[in-house]
Amino acid sequence: MTEPNTNALQQLYTALAGIPAGSVVTYGQLAALAGMPGRARWVGRVLSQLPEGSQLPWFRVINAQGRISFPPDSAAFARQQSRLLAEGVDFSASGRIDLNRFGLN
Repeated sequence: MTEPNTNALQQLYTALAGIPAGSVVTYGQLAALAGMPGRARWVGRVLSQLPEGSQLPWFRVINAQGRISFPPDSAAFARQQSRLLAEGVDFSASGRIDLNRFGLN
């Protein structure tokens, strides 16, 4: 499978920028929003390579189980959780986000 071109990256960034505060999407949903269904892993790889200080709301993207993908004891997990909590996104006692409540519909 070939890597998406610059246009595909722009579509991904545009879809990511369109996720409103207080909402989350899964990697797969973001791929579909960007016109590339089935490319969830590619989305994750692209997001992991965003430059430090990027203004794109990468923290609004979670896994299909409604969880943050970083290890729970990592600084990246704490940073993502903090940013989501600041936008009013709640976590269950088990660390899940209710996709019916906070997911982009």
